[in-house]
Amino acid sequence: MSAATGGLRRLLAAAATAGAAEARAAIFGHALNPTGKRAATKLLRKKMVGDQVAQWYPYDIKRDDPLVMAREEKERLSKLEMLKRRGKGPPKKGQGRRAVKRSK
Repeated sequence: MSAATGGLRRLLAAAATAGAAEARAAIFGHALNPTGKRAATKLLRKKMVGDQVAQWYPYDIKRDDPLVMAREEKERLSKLEMLKRRGKGPPKKGQGRRAVKRSK
């Protein structure tokens, strides 16, 4: 009877350590390699160069879509208008801080 419990205990301990290893890898971003086989993790950790970097980042829709740019410009102008109404907008040309300093 004790041999069966010892085997079960060993089996449960192995399952618990495997679960803990998986959780640790997920939390800290480590690569889990329980079989110990060679993996490309070192290669993937290397700094990306040139075309790899260009492929990694998604396509920028703002650059080519005029509708997106027009909407952003409209939002910027409306925000600027709101600031001007409150008196917080940019000063007119030649009336900024530096111009005031020079005239004193």
